[in-house]
Amino acid sequence: MSLIFVGILILIIARFTIRIVHQSHVGIIERLGKFHGKAERGINILIPFIDNMRAMIDLREQVADFPPQAVITQDNVTIQIDTVVYYQVTDPTRYIYEIANPHWAIENLTATTLRNIIGEMELDQTLTSRDVINSRLRSVLDEATDKWGIKVNRVELKNIIPPKDIQDAMEKQMRAEREKRKAILQAEGEKAAAILTAEGAKQAAILNAEAEREASIRRAEGARQSQILEAEGEAQAILAIQNAKAEGIKLVYKAIKESEPTKEVVAIRSLEALEKVAEGQATKLVLPTEAVGVLGALAGAKEVFTDLKENK
Repeated sequence: MSLIFVGILILIIARFTIRIVHQSHVGIIERLGKFHGKAERGINILIPFIDNMRAMIDLREQVADFPPQAVITQDNVTIQIDTVVYYQVTDPTRYIYEIANPHWAIENLTATTLRNIIGEMELDQTLTSRDVINSRLRSVLDEATDKWGIKVNRVELKNIIPPKDIQDAMEKQMRAEREKRKAILQAEGEKAAAILTAEGAKQAAILNAEAEREASIRRAEGARQSQILEAEGEAQAILAIQNAKAEGIKLVYKAIKESEPTKEVVAIRSLEALEKVAEGQATKLVLPTEAVGVLGALAGAKEVFTDLKENK
């Protein structure tokens, strides 16, 4: 029976003597009601009935989600703002002894500061200046809570809710703005389509004109080349005929030269050549008087030569 009593007594003493502090936590130890020290993570030994663990403080970042607060803007519009505060305990001693209810104090301080900030802004500015409001609110809260051993890391406005009639007006305005943008975009689309169509027609007309001009140039070039080739062919034909005639004359003269003709034969052949030239001309042949005399002498010589041939 005594052993059981001793065991129970040891357990009770151990319960009040040994305290375990977890990671990211710290304990506040009081000795006879006065602050004695901080219990760090791990095993801590207390003097039974003399030392007391006043509180266990969580050093991690904490989130305080406050209910919506009614605030009035500079243009006398009452709106509801829902805020979230992220804070962290940096000094457990001041956190315990400097403020009785830290969470409630931060909530009221947030509401008061928010009313002061929003009271200097109009509704439109409030709706479009969330970052400015967050920054100003965090700065004020961080400065005010520093003496409580609390650091405010961030403040966020979750919702800004204007009155129902203003919401309806804003919705109508947004609908009208969307319709306006839709009409503008549709008009711009039709304009762009018309411009593209006109540009396409213009390009097509330009290409058709260029194609027609190129075709005309090619046709003219073809006709010119055809005429040039035709003229060259005719010139080559005439040149060939003249060359053939010249070659024939050369052959005749060569044959005559090789047969060693007399003067009378040469004269008669010249007269025959002149007769052929006269026969081939449509116009009259005009000769000087001396040439006529020579021709007459040649004609007489031809007759004598002919008579000589007959008498033989």
